[in-house]
Amino acid sequence: MPTLRTDDGVDLYYEETGTGTPLLFVHEFAGDIRSWEPQIRFFSRRYRCIAFNARGYPPSAVPHDPAAYSQDRATADIAAVIKGLDLAPAHVVGLSMGAFATLHLGLTYPHLARSLTAAGVGYGAAPGKRDQFRAEVDATADRIATEGMWKMSKVYGRGPTRLIHEEKDPRGYEEFLSQLAEHDTDGAALTMRGVQRERPSLFELEDRFRKLALPTFVICGDEDDPTLEPGLFLKRTIPTSALLVMPRAGHAMNLEDPDAFNRAVLDFITWVDAGRWWARNPETLSGAIIAGKAK
Repeated sequence: MPTLRTDDGVDLYYEETGTGTPLLFVHEFAGDIRSWEPQIRFFSRRYRCIAFNARGYPPSAVPHDPAAYSQDRATADIAAVIKGLDLAPAHVVGLSMGAFATLHLGLTYPHLARSLTAAGVGYGAAPGKRDQFRAEVDATADRIATEGMWKMSKVYGRGPTRLIHEEKDPRGYEEFLSQLAEHDTDGAALTMRGVQRERPSLFELEDRFRKLALPTFVICGDEDDPTLEPGLFLKRTIPTSALLVMPRAGHAMNLEDPDAFNRAVLDFITWVDAGRWWARNPETLSGAIIAGKAK
């Protein structure tokens, strides 16, 4: 079983396949390595694809010290994988919790990344939603710890941004629920409290995002309401960003619509690898509605 050790002594399980430019996938709270299967099958035909389970997600180690879980640690774990497997600079694709960590990687370790894809990012980040988000996280973590992940998965998996997955792909949705039920109870509760609850709001990082120079692709599902406002914020703040809103898509758009997701990400990283990705023209932010300045 392939693992690598982080600087604080946590073993992370990873899988890799394919050859070429490195492409690293970082999963969401409700996912793990298995939730990237539609992407790895597609991209490994032309890229070296790597996915890993976050700490708290077996067969990665499950530290039982709450201090072992934080946004900084999640970010450092991506860096540990990139450095441990000699991937730098790698294209990094994250979903939700993994997208937060992907963006933080770009802010803290920009030399390790070739590009950033942040999909389904923004839960709890929108102005006025912070207290509600933390209250819901506390209640969810308590239920996970008390009832067990195998039981709580049936509740968490039916959150409002997940229902379209069931509508479009009942078989795939049942597979998602089955895999979620297998998550470690202690690891899930600690991740929820340490990483999800305590991470800074994206809006608090505006000054740092304005200096981010890495090619960045933000993807939202149009029925994933908590990510729409943060997605627009990131587009307007990161000079090198592009925004895609996928129609009739919820939170797990990579599973709901894998072909559309894969093609969009492939188009993005192809532009990047061709050296044809640039920062936004400042004149497009002049505030004018119709007319510009004559040359």
